[in-house]
Amino acid sequence: MTLKVDRDKATGVAVVTLDREHRHNAVDLATAAELGEAWRELRFAEEVRAVVLTGAGTAAFCTGIDRGVEVQQPASPYSADDPLIAIGPKSCDLWKPVIAAVNGMACGGAFYLLGESDFLIASETATFFDPHTTYGMVSAYEAVYMAQRMPFGEAARMSLMGTAERLSARRAYEIGLVSELAGPEELLPAALRAAQTLAGFPTEAVQGTVRALWSAKQAALHQALAQAPALIALGNLPPQRQAELFADRRTAPRPRLR
Repeated sequence: MTLKVDRDKATGVAVVTLDREHRHNAVDLATAAELGEAWRELRFAEEVRAVVLTGAGTAAFCTGIDRGVEVQQPASPYSADDPLIAIGPKSCDLWKPVIAAVNGMACGGAFYLLGESDFLIASETATFFDPHTTYGMVSAYEAVYMAQRMPFGEAARMSLMGTAERLSARRAYEIGLVSELAGPEELLPAALRAAQTLAGFPTEAVQGTVRALWSAKQAALHQALAQAPALIALGNLPPQRQAELFADRRTAPRPRLR
């Protein structure tokens, strides 16, 4: 198993943990499938009324798709399979509140998860960045999700600057991406406190409020995401060239933290 789901019936809170610390909690195909299954299962778990999503260890919350994953694609240029498209709770029709507890790096495909969380609490050591452009890939889904959560200029800068910059937890808090900062040891307790509060309220009212909040932006979100496959097909370098750029990352200068 690459995912841990711990439920506390006494508080009504489940903690979903990406459990691939040795790979910076990168998502492989097994993890993607487990995430979808976990969200769908939690839909029916009446004892769970709020969820905390986090990553194992302190180095990374999630670093997106595992670079070792090979995703078979159909021959047709009009269809492409994205293994991360359904790893988020809202994509799996889970409308119980989900709080992301971000520890360490959150980059690339991590934004599928953060983009579908209701709010973020971050360790003071957390960083956010989107490496796509550096490696010759279009940031489409990730950029769309972050443009829904951040001021446009900040989302544009993070999406375009690739690995040259990382957004600090402090800056993420200042721009509203993160709602609370905590010391590394206090991160999970802080997220649990918020989740336990939500779990203690009448669940119908909480879930109705979650749906209301998301209805405010879902139409625009769906329209934007519908353009993503075509933009990726047009703009991505061939896989071999991407791999060459990725191999050169070891000689790249240290990213600027802002």
